[in-house]
Amino acid sequence: MQTVITIDGPSGGGKSTVSRMLASQLHYAYLDTGAMYRAVGLYARKLGTDLESPGQVEEMLDSLELSLLPGDGDTRVLLGGEDVSEAIRTAEMGMVASRISALEQVRVKLTELQREIGAKGCVVAEGRDMGTVVFPQARHKFFLSASAEERAKRRVQQLAEQGEVVSFAEIMAQIEERDLADSTRALAPLKPAEDAIIIDSSRIPAQGVVDFIMDQLAAA
Repeated sequence: MQTVITIDGPSGGGKSTVSRMLASQLHYAYLDTGAMYRAVGLYARKLGTDLESPGQVEEMLDSLELSLLPGDGDTRVLLGGEDVSEAIRTAEMGMVASRISALEQVRVKLTELQREIGAKGCVVAEGRDMGTVVFPQARHKFFLSASAEERAKRRVQQLAEQGEVVSFAEIMAQIEERDLADSTRALAPLKPAEDAIIIDSSRIPAQGVVDFIMDQLAAA
């Protein structure tokens, strides 16, 4: 766990951007766990899986073929050999990911996959329970957040750059709904690890956050 760096936080807090930049600067692998949950959500939707049925969820997970590949921007995600990198990045799939991540069967399966990747070392692991559940023994843990308003603005801008026009009010409502769901679920709720360094990125650019983390790593 010496070379596993965890970066947790709510949706829109800048985790993905910071994690990619940090991994690039350190020449580490980037583990995008949020993409993994989105992909499982997309797969469940394609199969018509009843998420209230443990049997159907288990069947879905047994047939899951999921792999992550480095990309120019976001991590490339392959589902059964099909590139679903763009399909999983919608606001709708973010809500689906939040719901499916509350299922114990799904978390057990993906935690196993994530730990296999982390065991290789030199990994920046980004998600919501990396420092608390998946890699509790990691030496370096960070929790990155920002105000809900700032996160909504960032998300609207991100979707606009992808050609998707959405309203600020709609995205703000989705963020608040997801924050509530992620932080109050019984299984692996969103919260900082006790030994995590908390960073509010509301007024700090991504490179500033990366520089701060680099300083913390150097001082450790």
